[in-house]
Amino acid sequence: MPISVVIVGSGPSGFYVAEALIKSEADVAIDIVDRLPTPYGLIRGGVAPDHQSTKRVTRAYERTALNEKVRYYGNVELGRDVSLDELRAAYDAVVLTIGMPGDSKLGVPGEDKKGVIGSAAFVGWYNGHPDFKDLDPCLETGNVVVIGNGNVAIDVARVLVKTPAEMTEADLPRHVSDAIQASPVTDVYMVGRRGPVEAKFTNVELREMGQLENAAAIVDPGDLPEEVTGDWSDRDKRLRERNLASLKEFSTAPRDGKAKSVHFTFYAKPVEIVGPDRVTGARLEKTRVVNGRAEGTGAFVDIECGLVVPAIGYTLDPPQDVPFDQSTGTIRNDNGRVEDGVYVAGWAKRGPSGVIGTNKPDGQNAAAQILEDVKNGSKPGRTQFETLLKSRNIEWVDFAAWQRIDAAEVANAPPGAPREKFVTTADMLKLLGSAS
Repeated sequence: MPISVVIVGSGPSGFYVAEALIKSEADVAIDIVDRLPTPYGLIRGGVAPDHQSTKRVTRAYERTALNEKVRYYGNVELGRDVSLDELRAAYDAVVLTIGMPGDSKLGVPGEDKKGVIGSAAFVGWYNGHPDFKDLDPCLETGNVVVIGNGNVAIDVARVLVKTPAEMTEADLPRHVSDAIQASPVTDVYMVGRRGPVEAKFTNVELREMGQLENAAAIVDPGDLPEEVTGDWSDRDKRLRERNLASLKEFSTAPRDGKAKSVHFTFYAKPVEIVGPDRVTGARLEKTRVVNGRAEGTGAFVDIECGLVVPAIGYTLDPPQDVPFDQSTGTIRNDNGRVEDGVYVAGWAKRGPSGVIGTNKPDGQNAAAQILEDVKNGSKPGRTQFETLLKSRNIEWVDFAAWQRIDAAEVANAPPGAPREKFVTTADMLKLLGSAS
């Protein structure tokens, strides 16, 4: 009997676990479960819609999904349709690769006002994630404040100021594109507590901001040091030197008649979101960096705006009965082992860090642990799982059905675009002839 493994979550970390198990050539049967009909997790719902080259990694995931050892069960949710205990009873190994889908809080007065939308939600909206179809962000504003100095903050700023022509080859949903292009947004302020040397965006993403058709990258030369100093590794120092060089170019570049601006606002931290019920501004305290930490100076500045997007990190609200470590915000684990027969990989294991490929070692680690702990299969796996789903009238979406959804999205694409996404589960199931 093969070792039966169920992977909960079909993002990069989940597929890397499956890939590693397949490459081990062990006798395994692998089931991948996701609460959405669509696979690929943050590749579909988190990578910016104008970064189609990054999304091509799904081709490798598709090969894994089509392997004879693998089955896909979309539209099945842990905690809603099936419990962790039921999965443990059916499978020799359960791997949790559920990511961190929530937004970290700013922790300042006023962050509950209408017009404060975390980056996970905002990025989900412009990527057509079903959870955020009805988000309706407050785009009737000239200014937007994005809190954060990482790649997600840059993605948000870039998507808001690109021209329709620049987004032609993106998979931005039509209703999102219409809302952005109809909005009066002209200025996006990217706010970072520390300076340009400490910023976490990568240089590839940063350089894009200097190549936009109708938006200028604005940098105060006074915020830029002459050189990178500090206790950095050689690699980190080189990366920061590239960023500093790009920012210096921005600080002296002509506007060339561009109507929009992205302002790189360093040495500032939010202390209050201003307004009655709806956001009217963000109050920032100027900072200085002391021993790597941002300290307030007591000088304040207000930026008028109708939308604030904190891009400062992610959180996990785990399903019922999943052990949780409050101190780290992750699933409680010992280097990936959670409980007997239960493992974790990806962000849910180590927190929201790294790039897509950072999840690959996690996947390899989980696969190695399973094969070390489980010498022979003893549980029925998908036979018992399918019986359970049928007993509850749960209609799952297999990979062939996902391919039908995929083909329909591609067929419905506007000229130049890779696809027009279905943005509700009901529409996907309707296409497949299933009840919503």
